[in-house]
Amino acid sequence: MRNLLRNRILQMVFVFTIALATIGAGSTDEKFSSIGHKMMCVCGCGQILLECNHVGCPDSDRMIKELRVQVAAGGSDTSVFNWFVAKYGPTVLAAPIRGGFDNAAWIVPVVVFVFALGGTAFLVRRWKGRHMVAVAGAPSIPYTPENDAVRERIRRETEY
Repeated sequence: MRNLLRNRILQMVFVFTIALATIGAGSTDEKFSSIGHKMMCVCGCGQILLECNHVGCPDSDRMIKELRVQVAAGGSDTSVFNWFVAKYGPTVLAAPIRGGFDNAAWIVPVVVFVFALGGTAFLVRRWKGRHMVAVAGAPSIPYTPENDAVRERIRRETEY
């Protein structure tokens, strides 16, 4: 029993090691596709670089060739992104990359949403509490047929 457990653990460690070693081992085509789908075409069509179907696009072919050269050079994803940002500006990125001021682009919308949600909950709670105080201090009106007549008259007089 103990040997079986030890063998299973060794098998799991072996499989985990192989999986971990092959995670980053992608071909340049996969890297090209991955990076190309994270960048925008700069012709103004607003499409992903590798999916730009703008007829007669003056930029996508040139940018795809530049991307192939950069990927073939063997640089990291970040260095390729930085090269394109330096040449075309940050609008070439489909999503902001991590680090520096770009973190604000990811964090600020979430923080604003949380504050808006909290503020709305606070406001609703405050309004609800204000209504409860007003009702608690008001005299209670018992249900009688005469009150129904008054309510009906109020309803008619306040109709548009």
